[in-house]
Amino acid sequence: MPSRHLVDPQILPLIEQLPGITLDWATLDQSRAMILELGREQRPPTPAGVAVSKRAIPGPTGGPEVGVVISALTAPGRARPGILHIHGGGYVMGSPEMGLVTDAAYVAAFGAVVVSVDYRLAPETPYPGPVEDCYAALKWLHGHADDLGVDRDLLVVSGESAGGGLAAATVLLARDRREIPVAFQHLVFPMLDDRTTVAPDPSPFLGQFVWTPEANLFGWTALLGHAPGGADVSPYAAPARAESLAGLPPTYIVCGALDLFLEEDLEYARRLIRAGVPTELHIYPGAPHGFMLVEDADVTRVFARDSMAALGRALKAKVGR
Repeated sequence: MPSRHLVDPQILPLIEQLPGITLDWATLDQSRAMILELGREQRPPTPAGVAVSKRAIPGPTGGPEVGVVISALTAPGRARPGILHIHGGGYVMGSPEMGLVTDAAYVAAFGAVVVSVDYRLAPETPYPGPVEDCYAALKWLHGHADDLGVDRDLLVVSGESAGGGLAAATVLLARDRREIPVAFQHLVFPMLDDRTTVAPDPSPFLGQFVWTPEANLFGWTALLGHAPGGADVSPYAAPARAESLAGLPPTYIVCGALDLFLEEDLEYARRLIRAGVPTELHIYPGAPHGFMLVEDADVTRVFARDSMAALGRALKAKVGR
């Protein structure tokens, strides 16, 4: 493949294990099972001092209940940040348990209460179901802040890949509905723009590994319920479609230099900055989509440091300390 020579040598085992996810209607169940098994294999025991619980909360109007997984300190103190965490999986795969290691890290570092959303997956539930599930979870987190020990002024929305796209869409909904203040959005290689599937001049070096153009086309088609790239796509499905990004909260965006989403993430960051939104952007050389699955790679350690530092600065700035 033309970009193999650009891959960080420490990441090569990942692309040998996951050269490219094959997604189609016939193999979707198999792909879902593979992703869940991969998550189970890489998940260590819950750290001491962190409690994990599951519950069902009210869903969107007319919709079913939404499952959430809550990670929090076993002995909480004063009101803490509340983080809504949205898992990835191309809009068609995954579960909140995939992010439990990250959730525990947020709890340990910031004393945060982390609510991970078990949103409905496409194609069984196309747009707007998934984003409305995420918004319902954010609304519940805000409405139950006192019970959860959460400071309503310290709400963060975070997600990876499709979860990053849903995080961005959820924050757009929060801005436009004016019901819930969001202090910070934390987007890790977010899947933001269905038009990437029909780009007239795609880069020959992006998307060769893990999440490919073929998988991307499948994911967007499943979410939208029709072919992506047309003129009738809502910004709450594809946040890059938003006419204005003004008024959004401070934002952190990260992407690998070999990730299929690189150019759409760069453009979203550029538009945020142009709209006056404080924005922090990190691009890591040699990194394909999902690179942090190689936990002992130097680039993963740098990403983890940068990611946690960005969250820490945002939360400290919000409370003025």
